[in-house]
Amino acid sequence: MHGILNIRKPTGMTSRDVVNSVQRMVRPRKTGHAGTLDPLADGVLLTCVGAATRLVPYLQQMQKCYRAGFRLGCTSNTDDIEGEINELPDAVAPTLDELQRVTEAMVGTIEQRPPAFSALKLNGRRAYKLAREGKKVELQPRPVVIHSLEIIRYAYPSLELDITCGSGTYVRAIGRDVAASVANGAVMTSLTRTAIGHFRAEDGLELENLDPASLDQNLLPMVLAVADLNQVELIGSEIEHLRHGMPIENRWPVHDDEFAGISGDGRLVAILTGSGDDQIRPLRNFPD
Repeated sequence: MHGILNIRKPTGMTSRDVVNSVQRMVRPRKTGHAGTLDPLADGVLLTCVGAATRLVPYLQQMQKCYRAGFRLGCTSNTDDIEGEINELPDAVAPTLDELQRVTEAMVGTIEQRPPAFSALKLNGRRAYKLAREGKKVELQPRPVVIHSLEIIRYAYPSLELDITCGSGTYVRAIGRDVAASVANGAVMTSLTRTAIGHFRAEDGLELENLDPASLDQNLLPMVLAVADLNQVELIGSEIEHLRHGMPIENRWPVHDDEFAGISGDGRLVAILTGSGDDQIRPLRNFPD
């Protein structure tokens, strides 16, 4: 049993809760997820089973789409509504034009300061644990990519955004920084991850409808995790050589650092890399 589950995580559950529920159905197979969602959030949570857990890094690198709600005129220590709310009595409502200028300027590669309440490590400890202890947490800004940032609805103090971004982006920090740019504050009130790559929320499985009998037929093929890699079709003898860790002739030729080897019926056989001028070798092999 190997593959990917596109689960629509409900609010109130942690991502680990979802993985643990799947784990109980598939033991002794391994499970893992590609991209944490906080309990406040719902939407696409890709859960990998068996050998597909080795593909988590490829899923994490896919573009992510979100629909996020914010409340302006306040801040919180967590940058969302679940933290300690601080109202800003002198905050002035920004105009829609002001907000649009800010959101347009944020598209591209930006420097983003992660929230203090995050799972990033500071001096070997999780930032959120230090923050909960009341310690000052100052995480350094880091580059993230915002592919698109669109205002869906604005009626002060409510703001709703559609966001497409790269890996490592904190959506609550986007709202925080948009508001700060217009001399205001914001906390995230809702978050739905609507897509990861080509995996969409409307196609997601409800966790409550999954059981050991139906889980196997709901597994998506592992090849979907490498949709962003170049792919080459392998013949039987090449597959056999690769499964034994042996290099094969680069007859295509492809010279990417990583690309996918696919069987004639579309199954993921291996992640491949160049080995010399005219050979390729397996980085990761996958079972039938």
